[in-house]
Amino acid sequence: MTAIGLGAVAFAFAMYLFQPWRLFTTVVVNEAPPTLSSAPNDQVSAPPSATPLEQPASAPAKQTQKLTSGTFVTHEHKTTGTATVLRLPNGSRVLRLENLDTSDGPDLRVWLSDQPVTKNWFNFDDGRYLELGHLKGNKGNANYAIPAEANLSTLKSVTIWCKRFSVSFGAAALK
Repeated sequence: MTAIGLGAVAFAFAMYLFQPWRLFTTVVVNEAPPTLSSAPNDQVSAPPSATPLEQPASAPAKQTQKLTSGTFVTHEHKTTGTATVLRLPNGSRVLRLENLDTSDGPDLRVWLSDQPVTKNWFNFDDGRYLELGHLKGNKGNANYAIPAEANLSTLKSVTIWCKRFSVSFGAAALK
């Protein structure tokens, strides 16, 4: 009877740890591309009296600027899509994942890393990395705010990182 009890506890723990049902689940997210008014953590707004007609004719309109981008390669799980770093008109930066398609998994995070993208996945936690948050969905389009202090000259790749098992599902070199 003790063996059955221990077996049940071990089974429950393994189910919690590995969450095998997530191989068959999908979380779809479809966020619009970021704009000044929808930038994550952005509180900038124009004064009520400012209208396009009041702007000087010589002032060029600021636009969202593409800084770097890359295409995902598969590591531990098949992963496709693109990652793009954008600078918004107010100077804030956003990582945009588009057409992402990867497996769902336990404890998935989005990291910017200083490690190169290779066929191996085990190097991403060897160097410096910046976690941008939990993966919002394993399929679709999502935006992740990049902190102002992040040095993008050294963070040259993005990875979908499974924190629980220390593996990269897929990564993209930002060029």
